[in-house]
Amino acid sequence: MASQPTEIPKTFYDFTVKDAKGNDADLSVYKGKVLLVINVASKCGLTNSNYTELNELYQKYKDQGLEILAFPCNQFGAQEPGSNEEIEDFVCTRFKSEFPIFDKIEVNGDNTAPVYKFLKAGKWGFFGDDIQWNFTKFLVDKDGKVSDRYYPTTPPLSIERDIKKLLGVS
Repeated sequence: MASQPTEIPKTFYDFTVKDAKGNDADLSVYKGKVLLVINVASKCGLTNSNYTELNELYQKYKDQGLEILAFPCNQFGAQEPGSNEEIEDFVCTRFKSEFPIFDKIEVNGDNTAPVYKFLKAGKWGFFGDDIQWNFTKFLVDKDGKVSDRYYPTTPPLSIERDIKKLLGVS
């Protein structure tokens, strides 16, 4: 579970979360980068298309300052039942993903990870602040502020223009 900073967090970079191996991961290492933060699941109908397009975006823009941060979540249809090791193996083997996979978290309810409370406070969804399903996407600017929120059915490639704008590339 992610730990809460002692001060009220002002940016995404103020959080420390757990990586897939259970180690602390200080999100301040991503300062100055544009981030696409997603709650992922391995057994969802949206899995193949999302991971394929996320990989395409990552390969295209990682050297220009884009990071994709994947947070596995099993709250929607129990579609992420595996251990962190199984999830990481699935993503890295099947999809050859190179972006970081973090500890499995909850994105809604009483046990919502603090980093997701922050993300949801930044951009409201159609149904209030709750995450509706797997593959809800948040775009975080270089200053660590939530820029946009996208629904699970939004294909990653369809937000390429917003990513390029935040990266300052044409």
